[in-house]
Amino acid sequence: MTTSVIIVGATGWVGRALVAAVAAAPDLTLAGAVARRAAGQDAGSVAGLAPLGVAVSATLEEALRASCDVVVDYTKPDLVKGHALTAVAAGRHVVVGTSGLTAEDYAEIDRAAREKGVGVLAAGNFSITATLMARFALMAAKYVPDVEVIDYASASKPDVPSGTGRELAERLGAVRQDPTSKPVGELRGPQETRGAEIGRTRVHSVRMPGFILSCEALFGLPDERLTIRHDAGSSATPYVAGTLLAVRKVGEQAGLRRGLDSLMD
Repeated sequence: MTTSVIIVGATGWVGRALVAAVAAAPDLTLAGAVARRAAGQDAGSVAGLAPLGVAVSATLEEALRASCDVVVDYTKPDLVKGHALTAVAAGRHVVVGTSGLTAEDYAEIDRAAREKGVGVLAAGNFSITATLMARFALMAAKYVPDVEVIDYASASKPDVPSGTGRELAERLGAVRQDPTSKPVGELRGPQETRGAEIGRTRVHSVRMPGFILSCEALFGLPDERLTIRHDAGSSATPYVAGTLLAVRKVGEQAGLRRGLDSLMD
């Protein structure tokens, strides 16, 4: 038995690496690829491989004419929700690798997935070490009441915070204690300097040249401090293994699951 996959955003930074990884995996089959600017070309060729005999589609709707089990999305924040709902409506499982969705967006996708009986796995970051960062931060939040999230990215990244930072903040909010820091409404000066509140957690986004992708959870107690941080390099390699794990596991449970660690022991 093999799992057939459509990759949306097949010419992107992670998408190209995923095309190669799916093509090389004995238990996976590339059923389709979506990239508007490369429509009509061979998916292998646009990923720098030998031709695979799979034509790139201009839209997800076109690609879904082919039989497939899982749709993987690595596109843009303004497209991913529509893609996820389209794939779910077609009865396909979905792996969401694109950041920018809100908790309300995820709730809508979860409802649709449960109605159709398909699985959706969404992670702000499919890196194994980023997943461990989040897991360790959640453990610490049970014991240390004060925590804030700082995410770093290049000057050109369009969404704030990053998917990693947003997901971490929302998940921390579900387990953390009440902070001891002074409420923002009681502060003097521009309150925006305290960041945005997401899921009961203050989040700060740094967007500057010189950064790629980093995220840290900063914890504080009297006379001591704990920082749990993940830094990513310039290649897509860290995200491929986690995405393939999600592809293989997403169909095991109907509805939405958040975070790659939901699939880990």
